[in-house]
Amino acid sequence: MLEDVLGGLLGGSGFVLAIALFIILCIYLGIRIVPQSEKHVVERFGRLKSVLGPGINFIIPFLDRVAHKVSVLERQLPTASQDAITSDNVLLVVETSVFYRVLEPEKTVYRIRDVDAAIATTVAGIVRAQIGKMELDEVQANRATLIAQIKEQVESAVDDWGIEVTRAEILDVGLDQATRDAMLQQLNAERERRAAVTRAEGQRRAVELQSDAELYAARQEAEARRVSADAEAYATGVVAEAIQKGGLEAVQYNIALEQVRSIAKVAEGQGSQTIIVPADAVDAFGKAFTMLKGRS
Repeated sequence: MLEDVLGGLLGGSGFVLAIALFIILCIYLGIRIVPQSEKHVVERFGRLKSVLGPGINFIIPFLDRVAHKVSVLERQLPTASQDAITSDNVLLVVETSVFYRVLEPEKTVYRIRDVDAAIATTVAGIVRAQIGKMELDEVQANRATLIAQIKEQVESAVDDWGIEVTRAEILDVGLDQATRDAMLQQLNAERERRAAVTRAEGQRRAVELQSDAELYAARQEAEARRVSADAEAYATGVVAEAIQKGGLEAVQYNIALEQVRSIAKVAEGQGSQTIIVPADAVDAFGKAFTMLKGRS
């Protein structure tokens, strides 16, 4: 009988212990601590039940289970290269990189299987479509605008996947060798054209300066002639005025004085041994002396 009592006590304790362990297990399974960088997707019998945010969360053990743990940190897709043809038929090799983060993990989990591959494919298609609308020069000059357009269209395309595209970058735009050679030839031709234009401009400027110099010289010569003519006219006017005031005697005096000066210049010449005196030189001296005496 003692053995029956001990067996009953031991059996009752085992049941209580089992209950206690079950309760501890339920508490352990019912409490979920979610890190700040994650969100957990909870399913009940295979269907979406809820999304657990950061912190302590409670679920019903054995009914609910955490089916997916999704990181909400910003992610960067591997650098991808894709071919694209511009509207002027130039083949480009475009390297792109996309940054994104998950906002609604329930959409990301249940609407797309491989989100990275889906985004990469979407970006490649959008890049080809956008570059196909532009010429090569526009691609190089409007890269910022092109990046903004690609980012906007990628955001619209992935909106149903619960994803936010934070940044899209075009890392490099490469050209095939044939296009590079053609562009190099075009660049050399453009440089030669600019050099020819520069030389022509220099020659034209030189001709203009020469013409300006000749015109200036002609103007100066004309001005000198005008001044000389004015001086001769002034001298003539003075003589005429003197004749008018002094009469014929003043004219004879001036003529005689000029004859005297001319003879003096001839006498001053080097190597002059003989002085030629006009026949009327004596009369000229006499007249000049007489007039000078009369004036004094």
